Amino acid sequence: MHKRILLFTGILFGVFQSCLKNDFDTVPSAGKLRFSKDTVFLDTIFTGISSSTYRLKVYNETNQNISIPEVRLGRGDESFFRLNVDGVPGNSVKDVNILAHDSIFIFIEATVDYSKVINPVYTDSIVFDAGSKMQDVKLVTLVQDAHFLYPKRDSEGVKEKIVLGYDDQGNAITVEGFYLDKNTVWNADKPYVIYGFAGVPPGGVLTVEKGSRIHFHKNSGLLVEKGGTIRVNGELDKEVIFEGDRLEPGFGEIPGQWSTIWLRSGSKDNIINYAIIKNNTLGILVDSIAEPGVATLEIENTQIYNTSSFGLMGRFTHINGANLVIGNNGKASLACTIGGSYDFKHITLANFWSAAARDFPALYVSNFTEYTDENGSRYRIKGDLTKANFTSCIIYGNKLNEFLLAKDDEAQFEYFFKNNLIRFDTNSDLAKDPLYDFTDQSLYKNNILNGNPDFKDVNLNEYIIGADSDAVGNADQGAAQQFPFDLLGVNRLPNPDIGAYQHIVFEEE
Repeated sequence: MHKRILLFTGILFGVFQSCLKNDFDTVPSAGKLRFSKDTVFLDTIFTGISSSTYRLKVYNETNQNISIPEVRLGRGDESFFRLNVDGVPGNSVKDVNILAHDSIFIFIEATVDYSKVINPVYTDSIVFDAGSKMQDVKLVTLVQDAHFLYPKRDSEGVKEKIVLGYDDQGNAITVEGFYLDKNTVWNADKPYVIYGFAGVPPGGVLTVEKGSRIHFHKNSGLLVEKGGTIRVNGELDKEVIFEGDRLEPGFGEIPGQWSTIWLRSGSKDNIINYAIIKNNTLGILVDSIAEPGVATLEIENTQIYNTSSFGLMGRFTHINGANLVIGNNGKASLACTIGGSYDFKHITLANFWSAAARDFPALYVSNFTEYTDENGSRYRIKGDLTKANFTSCIIYGNKLNEFLLAKDDEAQFEYFFKNNLIRFDTNSDLAKDPLYDFTDQSLYKNNILNGNPDFKDVNLNEYIIGADSDAVGNADQGAAQQFPFDLLGVNRLPNPDIGAYQHIVFEEE
């Protein structure tokens, strides 16, 4: 009985408070409101896509309860902005009351139709009251036009799907997606926004020109089918950028916003040059070799950041890479698995992931993988590792050991590390394994263990090295002659540094 009385009393108190807020004596606003901002800047949005919600606080600093006759958008019903005034949605809200020395919140959003605006800088205002007592707060957002690509719907509203394969029962494994035209060119005239997976069809070629910006919605990505090819033709200072479709600064470095770039089994002649790939689940996934002796992917001058799993992952494939920077990855920065052929020169793997515990090192190399089927049976798939060469690379991070080799003796396992700077725990049990015999010149030559890379700022993904780095002047001359310019176009010769960058002298703070 006592609990019922308390509950009833609480309900009465809530009702009383609600009535008190709406039925108190007020005086008209005298135009002396104070605002948390004079101008609300909404971040850049794409045409037709809603912005995040922004907040404005309105203060009544007088000793009297006031009533504002109207709070409205200056453009009225024609505005592309939307308001919610103290819990009431609408472009015009009447009789807004604020208690003495109290405040209210106004929430603001925008969805702009680019075709109906003259200036990409779209403005409006929130107007309080009218006449001589009128006050206003400016609203500003920047809207971009874009190419929007998405799966079509059939007559029943079902979206297009791409078939990835079939399960043991013969059921199709699919993702929402669509195929591009057989020969497609994306350029820098305006950004591309992808919903679902955009697929390069068998025998098709997708060419992405310098300066292009490709944005992916949540759970979206890009895949290249068997016989298909992607060519990313970025240039220094005109990189091709692959990222999510949230343009607000708060999303600028958030992992997992979109899925992956997936070079499927049998895709061929893929080239990526001067690209920035960031904020997805898996940066690039590269599957089986199409032609023995021919690289599935040639990747140079590219940066991959903020992936919630792997940065670059190969599965029994052939990848050649140079001048790469891969950092801040939830698992390995680079994983070369189930064998294959890999040759990397002047790359920087810098994994300082701190969002959660990380089970993988910055570099993981194996000639097998294991999986468990739906019945709980465990299987191992093996593949010959015919080459895993790393020359003049930095392999580093916030774990004691950022380098792991995993070998199945029933498959080939060939590897060679030369002139690298590697973080490796020489006191661990792992160090006793013959795979890590750094005195064996047939496997390791001129490597530096646990030296100081002297990165500029790992928290900002700035992995250029400073003058105090142990990588300075210690790169292999042959690799430097093959790639004489670093990721920023700086000449490496005659004294090349290990990693993707030549060092600079940091300014003293």
